[in-house]
Amino acid sequence: MSRARQPPLVTGISPNEGISWTKVTIRGENLGTGPADLIGLTICGHNCLLTAEWMSASKIVCRVGQAKNDKGDIIVTTKSGGKGTSTVSFKLLKPEKIGILDQSAVWVDEMNYYDMRTDRNKGIPPLSLRPANPLGIEIDKGRFPQKDLEALFPGMSADFTSENFSAAWYLIENHSTTSFDQLKTAVVNLKKQANKKNEGSLAYVKGGLSTFFEAQDALSAIHQKLEADGTEKVEGSMTQKLENVLNRASNTADTLFQEVLGRKDKADSTRNALNVLQRFKFLFNLPLNIERNIQKGDYDVVINDYEKAKSLFGKTEVQVFKKYYAEVETRIESLRELLLDKLLETPSTLHDQKRYIRYLSDLHAPGDPAWQCIGAQHQWILQLMHNCKESYVKEQKGKDISLVYTPMLDLEGEVRPSPIGHLAQTASLKRGSSFQSGRDDAWRYKAPQQVVFVEKLTKLVVSQLPNFWKLWISYVNGSLFSETAEKSGQMERSKKNARQRQNDFKKMIQEVMHSLVKLIRGALLPFSLREGESRQYGGWEMKSELSGQWLTHVIQTVRLSSESLTALEIPNDMLQIIQDLILDLRVRCIIVTLQHTAEDIKRLAEKEDWVVDNEGLTSLPSQFEQCIIHSLQSLKTVLDCKPGEASVFQQPRTQEDVCQLSIGIMQVFIDCLEQLSTKPDGDIDTAHLSVDVSSPDLFGSIHEDSSLSSEQRLLIALSNCRYLERHTFLNIAEHFEKHGFQGIEKITQVSMESLKELDQRLFEMYIEFKADPIVGSLEPGIYAGYFDWKDCLVPGGVRNYLKEALVNIIAVHAEVFTISKELVPRIMSRVVEAVSEELSRLMQCVSSFSKNGALQARLEICALRDAVAIYLTPESSSSFKQALEALPQLSSGTDKKLLEELLNKFKSSMHLQLTCFQASSSTMMKT
Repeated sequence: MSRARQPPLVTGISPNEGISWTKVTIRGENLGTGPADLIGLTICGHNCLLTAEWMSASKIVCRVGQAKNDKGDIIVTTKSGGKGTSTVSFKLLKPEKIGILDQSAVWVDEMNYYDMRTDRNKGIPPLSLRPANPLGIEIDKGRFPQKDLEALFPGMSADFTSENFSAAWYLIENHSTTSFDQLKTAVVNLKKQANKKNEGSLAYVKGGLSTFFEAQDALSAIHQKLEADGTEKVEGSMTQKLENVLNRASNTADTLFQEVLGRKDKADSTRNALNVLQRFKFLFNLPLNIERNIQKGDYDVVINDYEKAKSLFGKTEVQVFKKYYAEVETRIESLRELLLDKLLETPSTLHDQKRYIRYLSDLHAPGDPAWQCIGAQHQWILQLMHNCKESYVKEQKGKDISLVYTPMLDLEGEVRPSPIGHLAQTASLKRGSSFQSGRDDAWRYKAPQQVVFVEKLTKLVVSQLPNFWKLWISYVNGSLFSETAEKSGQMERSKKNARQRQNDFKKMIQEVMHSLVKLIRGALLPFSLREGESRQYGGWEMKSELSGQWLTHVIQTVRLSSESLTALEIPNDMLQIIQDLILDLRVRCIIVTLQHTAEDIKRLAEKEDWVVDNEGLTSLPSQFEQCIIHSLQSLKTVLDCKPGEASVFQQPRTQEDVCQLSIGIMQVFIDCLEQLSTKPDGDIDTAHLSVDVSSPDLFGSIHEDSSLSSEQRLLIALSNCRYLERHTFLNIAEHFEKHGFQGIEKITQVSMESLKELDQRLFEMYIEFKADPIVGSLEPGIYAGYFDWKDCLVPGGVRNYLKEALVNIIAVHAEVFTISKELVPRIMSRVVEAVSEELSRLMQCVSSFSKNGALQARLEICALRDAVAIYLTPESSSSFKQALEALPQLSSGTDKKLLEELLNKFKSSMHLQLTCFQASSSTMMKT
């Protein structure tokens, strides 16, 4: 696809050489259809489009920029023709170096002269300019120490522009190794420079030659006129006339040139004034430039200009200079005040603080701005901390609630960096949450006001204290100041001041740490504050104490803050108060968690469902153990010691408190068991009772009705006590020991003793319920129908009262066996003891027996003894033995045979009923 126009072609440039910023005219063909069509113009590789002025399609005017190449093409680029070519080139010349002693026919920009010493541009006034190498030979710097030269030439200088210039010093310093021939050459160069200067001076007189020529012509005319007047005059008259003529000529010349000379003097005065203004315009414009640069914020420029002016005019005696320099000092003093205000302004970044301190140092501000900044920053941090507390306390009182909505706790959102959000995602326990349904999860979205305050407070300190500490470190090592300050000794003075103020800064850090700790104590541990500190650091409405879960989160927050501060390399003695706070919070968290655990365990009584498993246990012991385990697991992070932390049990008082609380938890559960086992029937909620189909139900008495009898609850409680003693309490003791608790033996011993006491009380209650009716029925049954041991018939078998007693004992066995097979031997043995003891008492109370009566008594005692033989104890065996000893001995074999037959008959007729004892025996032996 062809273009609409031909590419641009440059065929000429005028001038074709020059220095940077030379105005040139470019000629050629197809140089664009208008200014908008011109999109590129480079000369020697430098973009000159900004200065380009499109005149026509064949002419463009622009200025040459500071190109890198000495010679190059002129390339024009247009929208219509694209990138063009060039048939000519432009040569870039280097600017002529004009020495400070060289004469020039044009004005030289004194603010941007060319210094041949360093071969670079400088922007300082001409008073500080120095000429180039005056000798015109190679300079060879010697290695003589500057101090030795100063001692050798006291009060002199090697600067040849100085009034105290020492040529010997200059030669030693710059030409110590130069040969004598080279020095001769240097003398010749100096003479040439002097002659050149004289010749140059004569050249500048050419402009006034016409005046001299006119004067010479006038004198020649006068001389010719005198000659024309005749030689006949006498010499005296000629001399007189000549003098008159010369006087008239002189007067005429004065008249003619008076106006010219006046204008010349006025022009010289104006020229001199303009020269002074031009040469010293830096000082005259400095007050206005200072104002402008301050408004723009270019403080570096102001400081550089001030240093320059101070070095040039600080000790001047010229009144005009002194007046302007005084105005400069006034502006600089205002700048010092402005910078100091900005330095002490809060909030401010560390970079800005360092910058303002450096400015004030360069401006030689009075006092110690760096220390003033440190003090202001310290007060600001303290004010922020107290304002944070006041705002949260005011918000708490305004809302009159202890919980506030915290979006960071949203479990449905993304993972948030906030520790509170982390807590909400990792927390698995709420007080009683292990035993409650998850219907209400609103608590997860709410955080106590004190917890939010502690997180905000620690975040504030962790964000502000590092800059505060770094500012101090910079103040100590002197990095706040610039090179100028270092050269002037400001840095050394700063280091000296820092060493003297180390104790003051340490007090500042300690004050911040004390305020942080006391504000946290006021929110979480108000009882640990002194009376006078409560108003300043407290003020919270403590409707309810924080749970252990939130205290754990607070501990984690404070720990993270402590780690952040430790990373700043702050001395440990300054941070020890935070470690003390963490220790107190850990102790308080353990105590509160154990207290809340005791409350949770107290409510376990409401959760008892009375469902019995194969071992005769309900879920209550397991719930109790799980509650303790979850409580201890929630304390794991609290109990673990981070680097630099002490053990939470290092104080004997803490050990004792935790031990007593642990014992209290065990006692609470024991009381819970006692309450459940002794609660009246009407107080038990039976709506939630259910049946465990796997448990044996020989008689169905426990599940036929929807409620449990007092005796059944006692049995279940006894079974639970037995399991607690053999398993649960021991497991809990292992968990206590695993988590580092102290006094485990005491906890276990006291708890076991209390549990055994409860077990014994419940056991006695159950025996009283079951054995007393059986024992009470023996005596009426024996003497029913006016039975008399002295006058009775020949025994025909065991009487009904004994069978009824056995049936009642079997009923007790069945009830116990249904609940827990493990309790059968213990309870049955005690029932048998009570019955045998009563039977022995009754037998011993009989005054005398007839033969048939003795046989009848022996039959019944032996029948009962043989029936419950599996449950005989030494006490019951002794009672049976005493009962038999109270009877007359059988004298005949017939009686013994009859006794044996009747016993066999009884066992045969009661075989079915007595089988339960045999089954119990085999089961007991297997277990």
